[in-house]
Amino acid sequence: SNLVIKLGGTDINYVATFKLFLQSKLSNPHFRPEIAAQCTIINFIVTPDGLEEQILALVVNVEQPDLERRKQDLVRQQNEFKVSLAHLEDDLLAQLSAADSETILDNLELIVGLERTKLTVSEIEQQVKLAVATEAEINASREAYRPVAQEGSMLFFVIIELCLIEHMYQYSLDAFVSFLLKAVN
Repeated sequence: SNLVIKLGGTDINYVATFKLFLQSKLSNPHFRPEIAAQCTIINFIVTPDGLEEQILALVVNVEQPDLERRKQDLVRQQNEFKVSLAHLEDDLLAQLSAADSETILDNLELIVGLERTKLTVSEIEQQVKLAVATEAEINASREAYRPVAQEGSMLFFVIIELCLIEHMYQYSLDAFVSFLLKAVN
């Protein structure tokens, strides 16, 4: 009635909290269907497009740090706008649900809250329009470095394939980024 796990020829008592993590150096491992159905397979391989965006940010950060800082500030600001809008919406819904339906038109606090929310949303919409225009300008400036990012991404994927020729040629993304930054500098 005891459950055991056979690991390396040794029987080990099963514990309900037991978890087994396996790691493979294979870039695209293949498992039998019965194993794949019982496992959660996580692939941490970077994609060419994702790496291209990362390299673009790195190169722009080296060549034009103010531009990349403005881009990051803009992304942060847009996220803050979304949070503010969600907060305003939640407050408005809470006020409306707490209001008495018979006296809702006479509720001065609710009407003032609605006007304040409307004004704030209008201001945020104007700032979002300005942010979209600024983002387009920043992205146009960043596109000058796109060929470098594309070549860097392609180069990384060529380099990681070298291990197929000789297993000694193993490169990590961190090592590649380090070499890339030295080359850019």
